[in-house]
Parts: sequence; C-alpha cells; structure tokens
Amino acid sequence: MLEVSGLSAYYGESIILKNISLRIKPGQVVCLLGRNGVGKTTFMKSVMGLVKTPTGSIRLDGREMIKMPTYNRALQGIGYVPQGRDIFAGLSVYENLLLGLERSGERGALDESIYELFPVLKTMLKRKGGDLSGGQQQQLAIARALLSTPRLLLLDEPTEGIQPSIIQEISRVIKKLKGQGNITMLIVEQYLEFVLEVADYFYVMDKGLIVMEGNTKDVELQNIQSKIAI
Repeated sequence: MLEVSGLSAYYGESIILKNISLRIKPGQVVCLLGRNGVGKTTFMKSVMGLVKTPTGSIRLDGREMIKMPTYNRALQGIGYVPQGRDIFAGLSVYENLLLGLERSGERGALDESIYELFPVLKTMLKRKGGDLSGGQQQQLAIARALLSTPRLLLLDEPTEGIQPSIIQEISRVIKKLKGQGNITMLIVEQYLEFVLEVADYFYVMDKGLIVMEGNTKDVELQNIQSKIAI
C-alpha cells in the first residue's frame, strides 16, 4: 500500500526527517510514535504533499508521489485529518460533512452509514463546527475525511486533548473500519494504551529518525515508553 524509503525533509536550513523508511501493508493500522518535535507531523505532511522540499521516495500502490501535488494525492485516495482538526468553525456540521464529498465531485445526500460510526453528529447537524467540543470536532474531522472514501487515512494525534469517553469512541470506529478491511491507516499518536489497542504495527521516531519498530502484539509497554520518554 504505502512504501516510503530514504525520505528526508527540511525547513529552511534545518533537516527534520533523516532518511526515513516505512512500509504499511493494505488493511493495516500503523502508528507513528515519538515525543513532541521529533518530526512526526512533518512526516505526515510529507506523505500528503504539504512539505515542499522532501527527497526520497513515497509510493502508493507502487506509484511514485514524491513530486505529486497534494490534490492529486487526494485523488489517489489519501485522506488526512491534521493535528488540530481544521474543521470550518463557521460552517454547520452538515456543511462540513458535505465537504468530504468534494474529492470525487459528488453532490447530494450524505451516506447515512457515517452516522452509524459517529451517531452524535446526527444530533447536531445544524450546529456550527466551532460550537462543538474538541472531541466532537475530532469526530467531525474524521467523518469528513471518511466521506472522501480514502484508501489510506492519515490521522495526526486523534486523541490529543480529548476526554476518555470520546477516545473510546474513536477507538471503536478505528477497530470497526479495520475489521471491514477496505481502508489502511497511519496514525501519529502518543497515548500508548490507545496505540496498543488499535494498531497492528508501530514505528518510533526520535530526532527525525526511526529508532524502533515492531508488531504491537509482540512488544511490552515499557519498552516503547523508554523510547519516547521526555
């Protein structure tokens, strides 16, 4: 599905990613772990085409994307929920959801199955996005991305600043999607219990490098904690 090799990225004179290689198989949920400031978000932006100067290779189903603009990557089936969610505060929940259809150019009614994943959204379709709680905004952002029917979904810190009950809802959605087998996910995360619950495989990043990787079922919690301790 996604194969990254020799990826480096820069902000001005500073190198942020250093020769990163990472692979995600179809249908997998893979988590990228690490302390703040080690390059995780830069990696996600590089995959999405939002970093202007990366070098190396980013292949989706064998197709090279390193020079491909962001909108073409979306057309290839990559969905992205950035850190901070980036919902449109002045639009209603329903209007935000409709934007998820833009990738395919579809118009009309939303797929009602999205409310099975996020039932709370159906109760607040007329509310402004900016009036939702942080957890509700995160659910809205994920739902909007899913409505674009991505083959690869990138989630950057989906549990950040969210109450435990909403984290459990997001975990439920991810596991349900994984069970359906038609979507692959890459998740940046620091909440280790969440990672071990939803992910098949993990990578740990430090100072722009991958320093550890493995199957979540085969690793002990303290071994990961020692790699991402502040």
